[in-house]
Amino acid sequence: MPEGDTVWLTAHKLHDVLAGRLLTVFDLRVPRFATADLTGREVLDVTPRGKHLLTRIEGGFTLHSHLRMDGSWRVFAAGERWRGGPGHQIRAVLGNSEHTAVGYRLPVLELLRTQDEERVVGHLGPDLLGPDWDPGAAVRNLLADSARPLGEALLDQRNMAGIGNVYKSELAFLARATPWLPVGELPAGVPARLVATAHRLLEANKNRFDRRTTPGERRTEQRLFVYGREGRPCLRCGALVRKAGQDERVTYWCPRCQSGPAGPAAG
Repeated sequence: MPEGDTVWLTAHKLHDVLAGRLLTVFDLRVPRFATADLTGREVLDVTPRGKHLLTRIEGGFTLHSHLRMDGSWRVFAAGERWRGGPGHQIRAVLGNSEHTAVGYRLPVLELLRTQDEERVVGHLGPDLLGPDWDPGAAVRNLLADSARPLGEALLDQRNMAGIGNVYKSELAFLARATPWLPVGELPAGVPARLVATAHRLLEANKNRFDRRTTPGERRTEQRLFVYGREGRPCLRCGALVRKAGQDERVTYWCPRCQSGPAGPAAG
């Protein structure tokens, strides 16, 4: 599932093959921008901002994309067969003489002036993998609404940018609090440790797609503590991991290791 670390790695892979080269193909397959043509212009850089991708192009243009749940950018050598889904799922094609980047299932894709980037990313809090990372500000943001459930606060990109549903569940587990515990009830020192852990985990995973939050070289099915492990034994205590809905998404937690309110599907 694309989260801040996946977006960071995607941005750097795109930057490596597009930046500093002239576009020979620029094809946006969304009605609003279908006639836009920036072929012949140089790609200046591809920058991640939280879970957003900003591809800056000569002439003051930025292509803004967001992967959300299942979007992806795939890179292919010139002439290589594209793989990533059926053709009708392709939303963008950016190419030069050596490589082609193909965007599949992109739910957000828009072309805007670079000077207007703040319109789409200006609301974001400190970026966990960005040069603006500020752990103090992230802690203050997280605690601003003391009654808000921890899981919801972690997913709010205005608090800190880059956390998605996987890290939400994993961070709550590592904080030993259920995702429904009000952030104001976290023990002293826990919010700061939680923010530091979020930064450490995303940094550790940003150069690989096989995300892991557990220590050591565990098997594939044990790379995460609780996410996706409903009905399996907790890796710490052996209790069965549970799953419930939260804010229109699912969340996972251990009923023994994590203190606080349980989700609506709990027994």
